Amino acid sequence: MAVIERVPDVVFKTRVRDESVDGPNPYRWQDLTTSDVFSGKRVVVFSLPGAFTPTCSSNHLPRYEELYDEFKAQGIDQIVCISVNDAFVMFQWGKQQGAQNVFLLPDGNGEFTRKMGMLVDKSNLGFGLRSWRYSMLVNDGKIEKIFIEPNFEDNCPLDPFEVSDADTMLAYLKGTTSAGVSEPRAAFVG
Repeated sequence: MAVIERVPDVVFKTRVRDESVDGPNPYRWQDLTTSDVFSGKRVVVFSLPGAFTPTCSSNHLPRYEELYDEFKAQGIDQIVCISVNDAFVMFQWGKQQGAQNVFLLPDGNGEFTRKMGMLVDKSNLGFGLRSWRYSMLVNDGKIEKIFIEPNFEDNCPLDPFEVSDADTMLAYLKGTTSAGVSEPRAAFVG
């Protein structure tokens, strides 16, 4: 097993608004590379099992949205939410959530998540392969800190939400991480 020190190189399949596209759906496909997302930037990333799911919709995304200005004040250029969902699902979820500040990045094929070592089987819930819940601080593509939820395993009967939340990451950035927060593990790829 090797410790991941940099975000993996992948191509994300995204959709962008394009007024030159005729019809009721003025969007076109646009590839976005890992370099496009992370090069020359300090980025907070959080990954979750799925758009429209309860914890992801009621707390995980909304709290990062709510604390956006505080993250910016800590020198963060962008907050990115990654999920193993396609661009259409991520767009509709963002619209339903009123997401204005967090960039919702679709990992429809799960390639980024797999290369991060965070792809898990959630067939017990009917989800198939999805991301384990985690957050990380990335500086110019280098992973500076990663918070991985406990009990990482396929078909985990739980959905832990203890350390990948916005408040834990913000406390880390401010240097005020409480003693009650468990020390994150390194990400591994086998």
